[in-house]
Amino acid sequence: MITGAQLRMARSALKLGVRDLAALAKVSPATITRIEGDNPANLSTLAAIRTALEAAGVEFIPENGGGAGVRMKKG
Repeated sequence: MITGAQLRMARSALKLGVRDLAALAKVSPATITRIEGDNPANLSTLAAIRTALEAAGVEFIPENGGGAGVRMKKG
């Protein structure tokens, strides 16, 4: 799904704090911090965070030989 590194990159690209993203995804700030530390999380929680970040303008790039990452959506 998404990695802790991707989550940190996405938050940084959007200039969101942990609490800001937690509010958007309707999870606790501790959950965001835990996932950013590469600790396990429920798939539904990861999906909620990914959905919130994508709605805010981030696109997730899968592992394709150059490493997983994020970028801003066009337009």
